Amino acid sequence: MPYFKDEQEVYRYLGALFVDLLADEELAPRFAEANTIVQYQCRKPASQITIKLLPAEPLQVDFAQSELQPEVVMAMDADLAHRFWLGKVNVTFALARGQIKTTGPVAKILKLAPLVKAVIPRYKAQLEAAGRHDLVEV
Repeated sequence: MPYFKDEQEVYRYLGALFVDLLADEELAPRFAEANTIVQYQCRKPASQITIKLLPAEPLQVDFAQSELQPEVVMAMDADLAHRFWLGKVNVTFALARGQIKTTGPVAKILKLAPLVKAVIPRYKAQLEAAGRHDLVEV
């Protein structure tokens, strides 16, 4: 059974994580250093989150369709994206197995990788605050 019943739940939890991160005075500038537009294309349920991380422009998160043109695209099942932000996915293995497919400059993707550790506890706390302990215990 999938973790999210529909795309709105993907946006309510994963999407809200990005909105929260870009509002954080400490983390937002670190994400902007990636200097890219990244798009997470999820399956099961179909959903899309596009994030503008450009240092000279306002940071932005779009759900579903977006006018932003992504430079980096990461495609995966929504369940895998959820487990990724919980820190439960070995990215190297997921890429090698084709569970995560990426397009765009590898250097830009690698700039985002060190920030994941700072996000994991925030995502868990957000899920717990929403009463979704079932999503934390995966």
